Amino acid sequence: MEQFDFLVIGSGSGLDVANVAANRGQSVAVVETGPLGGTCLNRGCIPSKHLLYHADVLETIQHADEFHIDAEVNGVDFGQIVRNVNEAVGEDAESIRRGLRSSDQHELFEGEGRFVDEKTIGISGGEDDGARLTADTILIAAGTRPAIPPIDGIEDVDYMTSTEALELEERPTHLVIVGGGYIAAELGQFFGTFGTDVTIIGRRPTLLPDADPEVAEAFTEQYADRFTVHTGHAATAVSQADGEITVEAREYEYGEDGGIVEDADPLTVTGDELLVAAGRTPNTDTLNLDATGVETDGRGFVETDDYLQTDVDGIWALGDIVGEYLLKHSANHEARAVARNIFGSEPEPVDYSAMPFAVFASPEVAGVGTTEDELQAADREYATNTYRYEDTARGDAMNAEGFVKVLIDLEGEILGCHIVGPDASTLIQEVVVAMKSGSGTVQDIRESIHIHPALPEVVQRAFSGQFSRGSGGRHSHHH
Repeated sequence: MEQFDFLVIGSGSGLDVANVAANRGQSVAVVETGPLGGTCLNRGCIPSKHLLYHADVLETIQHADEFHIDAEVNGVDFGQIVRNVNEAVGEDAESIRRGLRSSDQHELFEGEGRFVDEKTIGISGGEDDGARLTADTILIAAGTRPAIPPIDGIEDVDYMTSTEALELEERPTHLVIVGGGYIAAELGQFFGTFGTDVTIIGRRPTLLPDADPEVAEAFTEQYADRFTVHTGHAATAVSQADGEITVEAREYEYGEDGGIVEDADPLTVTGDELLVAAGRTPNTDTLNLDATGVETDGRGFVETDDYLQTDVDGIWALGDIVGEYLLKHSANHEARAVARNIFGSEPEPVDYSAMPFAVFASPEVAGVGTTEDELQAADREYATNTYRYEDTARGDAMNAEGFVKVLIDLEGEILGCHIVGPDASTLIQEVVVAMKSGSGTVQDIRESIHIHPALPEVVQRAFSGQFSRGSGGRHSHHH
């Protein structure tokens, strides 16, 4: 049995806290079952955004004729693009591994960590199979994995999740995507731009259902122009024959007691590759938490208090596995909070206010704060204003389509901002800073001088125009 001061399960954002422990002279154990660096580096944001940037470049060339430029693409080395990105990711993961292996303050244990009792972890599989470790402080940061919905026949077909799709070196002819969230949107954009026929099957009435309904609707309309989009459909069965995968889907009613509409005509879609992008499931089921007092919620995410401590003194959790925001910047934010709460003098609750998100599709989508449907559901009074990209000088020059939508309370406090259009992920940042570090009111944005004619003018004008009142249920965008 090896004894440590601090032990972390998972080597994504949990490593940030481990490094703080090591810098304070503590003995640190890191347990990791896969490549080092967690989901973001290996199977998530880093490879996907690298690949998507290639798609952006190609899309720019494809649209050059709008600007009276006659350009043609003479070839695309799809396999080389994917190999280069994955090699770079692999090198980064390996360099983290080497760093931990050579550190005299960290000890790396490769294999699956499972609780044997409250503060003891056993390692199975991997390089350190059979090791037993115990620590005074344990951090659970073991992340999530792609969820596989209960579709008839799914075990018998060669489907991909985002993990495999990001490593696929041959472009599919026809890709069928089950799921309508940001992973479906981003990977649809990547493969679709490179010439794959894409069909998306999503249960909700729109794609990107967590976005503001007006943004989600605009996004879905643009995707429906480029791809085959079947929203309001749930995949019920899949089969495979002669290199073809067939998906059967039925109409789906979303809502309190909704579900598959049994008597609806089934929809049948075939393709040569199937991507299941139906959300994420927490890795708590691999940890044998029954050996501890650590509680999980109905979906399997670790339950913590506002400080990110679990029900067991000295066991903490952060990142995707706590299920607050499944975003890398949220996990990094939580890591700073946990480090402060374990090692600092004055514990503070995690502050999730002004947590932004972005979808790197085409169009881009980004948002922060509350959505209009949430305000209506809560019966809040609010006012809203929208400004279109094409009504600014720079947006017009870019032939940009899209809008910035602002939601405020009647005192002028910013409740939310939602953007669909070019550079949405960049434009949202000004609003995040106003909400987090400014007064949090429309004045923050109105009174800042905006460079003319740069794209942030679309944000400035959305905050400066005439707002219209909306209130619970009255200004409804519900379907």
